[in-house]
Order: sequence, then structure tokens, then C-alpha cells
Amino acid sequence: MFETLQQQPADKILELVAMYREDPRADKVDLGVGVYKDATGLTPVMRAVKAAEHTLWETQDSKVYTGLAGDPAFADAMIDLVLSGAVPRANVAAAATPGGTGAVRQSFELIQMANAGARVFVSNPTWPNHISMLNYLGIEMVPYRYFDEETRGVDFDGMLADLKTARKGDVVLLHGCCHNPTGANLNSAEWDAVIGVLLETGATPMIDIAYQGFGDGLDADAAATRKLVAAVPECIIAASCSKNFGIYRERTGLLMVVNNAGDATALNQSTLAYLNRQNFSFPPDHGARLVTMILTDPALRADWQSELEDVRQSMLGLRTALADELQRLSNSDRFGFLAQHRGMFSRLGTTPEMVEKLRKDHGIYMVGDSRMNIAGLNAQTVPILAKAIIDAGI
Repeated sequence: MFETLQQQPADKILELVAMYREDPRADKVDLGVGVYKDATGLTPVMRAVKAAEHTLWETQDSKVYTGLAGDPAFADAMIDLVLSGAVPRANVAAAATPGGTGAVRQSFELIQMANAGARVFVSNPTWPNHISMLNYLGIEMVPYRYFDEETRGVDFDGMLADLKTARKGDVVLLHGCCHNPTGANLNSAEWDAVIGVLLETGATPMIDIAYQGFGDGLDADAAATRKLVAAVPECIIAASCSKNFGIYRERTGLLMVVNNAGDATALNQSTLAYLNRQNFSFPPDHGARLVTMILTDPALRADWQSELEDVRQSMLGLRTALADELQRLSNSDRFGFLAQHRGMFSRLGTTPEMVEKLRKDHGIYMVGDSRMNIAGLNAQTVPILAKAIIDAGI
């Protein structure tokens, strides 16, 4: 039977990883994979995570299953981190998932289960896995304008015009902060306008928040999500712990469904547990347990927040340094958007041919759409990248 299978498209980022590994050049720069790296090029285990793991090793006396939705204490801690009382806890159903990706996938399964004819509006561009999963599940996807290739900011007029074509029963997928892949974010007034359109059309918002704490700070990065959930009748939220806790391989995420009437929480909760059972039964617990320990222990939480703030400031410093060096080399401010973007990523706004030229001629590795991982830079590689961009004629 397996002879009927067809070769699936290769993952472009994994292809990039292999090409980078085989490149013998000493001054090559990897800006492809979306993981945080420190100044030495490593992705360290955060101090609070290490401390929590040590305590867990000493005190945990069982590896028995958790519930189908995971440990309720993890849901409570993450709901507080993301929503911070924006809606009553009783209005939020939640289930632990294998990473933020698992939360997104379960969201799409939930949407399909609730309304088989739902359309999901996604930003152009968006995280490629959004599109891949929607296509795999056969859910109709509607792109909405988002990134302005000229300004490297948000095409907000185009975005609003496209979102106004949504209708009740549709879902609008929004990035909570640190837009992936562009790094261009909505401001507070623009979020207000988006909320107005959602209320007008009756479409249900879905927030993918994978980088809380990487942009302007833990609370600032969640402000739009909190404002939105308080204003709309219902909302889906997919949250990830991979980046802000640095526990990529532990696959730790949470899916939340908010119903502001409060009358559907029990139904939503049982549905999330059912979906987990169909896909993987019990979610992984190790990462969730560590996150719970950190968020509920004042000393661990303070140390985690301090280290996370160092990570955030490091990325902001790299953005500023790159924008300043490009301004110096180009004698123009056309790269100023790099300092304005937030999170790990920025989209340079150039062609795949130019991206290939950067790789071949200068050993600069980034995704073909010109998304680059700012956290892959350091003080030594910033001038290398800046010179390569100017030499390539971008």
C-alpha cells in the first residue's frame, strides 16, 4: 500500500540547516532557525529552569499520567501569565498541548469540529505551519494583507479592508505580539480598530502568542490579547512556552478557549479534553511542570523574569546595532524598520534571488522570503551581515 505515497515538500528551514552545516566558511552566519542564541551561539537552559528541574528531580515520586487536559495548575499559571485577569478564570477552558504548534493544531481541529464550513483568515505572510496545517485539514484559508514591502511595516488599511469581508462563523488568526515572520506589529489604536471589525462582522478571533516577553516585555506583549478577550464574545488562544522559557524540546503549550458569557466553559473544556484524547491522549508534563513551578514560586519567577528581560534587551540591542551599521554603510535610514520591529524575526523585504546571493557570496543563511532571526546575530556578526546586505545591493 505504501507505494501510493508521494514525496512531500522538504521543510525549507531544515534544508537551510543542512546547507549551513555543510558550508566550510568560517564567517558564515545562521539566521534561519527560529531559536534564541546567546553571544556564544548557544541556546542555554535558563537558570530558573535548571533550578526547577533540580527540585523536581529530588521531589517527584511518580510519572503517572496527568489528566487529558494536563495539570490544572499549569493551566491556571499560564492563564494568569497571558490574560492576567482580563476575563474571569471561570470563562476560560484550557488544555495542555505538545508545544505551541500542538495548541495551534488543536485550535484548527476545534474550529473544524464547531463549524465545518469555517474560513480561517491568516496574515500575508504568516508562519508557514499555519498554512500547512490548514491545507492538510482541508480548511479554507483566506489571506489578509499585512506586510507592506515598501515600508516594511503593516499595511493596515489593506488589512482592515480584507478583515471586513469575514463573517460570523469565520475565524481571524492574529499574532499576539512579535509577528512571525515579519517582526512588524500593530499599535494599540490599530488593535482597537481590529476589535471593532471583529465585533461588526461576528468573526471569532484566534490569537497565536508564541513570543510573550520577547518584544516590549511580558505585560506589554500580552496587552493586545488581554484587551481583545475582554471585548469579544469568544476567542481562541494558542500559547507557547518554547521561547520565553527556553524549553523548546520539552514541547510545552496551552490552548485556551474564552467564552465571556461563561455558560459554555464546561462544554468547551470537555471538547478540548476529547480532542486531546483523539490526538495524543495525555499531553507531556515535564515542561508544563517546570513552568508551573517557576510561575508559582516568587524567587524562581523573579529570576526567570530577570533573565528573560536580559534576552529581550539583547535582541533589541542587536536590532539597533544592525540598523545603525546599515545606516552608516548606506548613508540612508531605509533600514530603520529593523530597530522598530519586535521579537526574534524581521523580514528584510527583498527577493529570493537576493537571499540566495547572500548565501552564495557571503555565507548569510536566511529563509527565502528574507525572514531573518535577529537572535542569531552577535556583536561580531552584525557588521558582517550589514556589509553583505550593502554589497549585495539590497
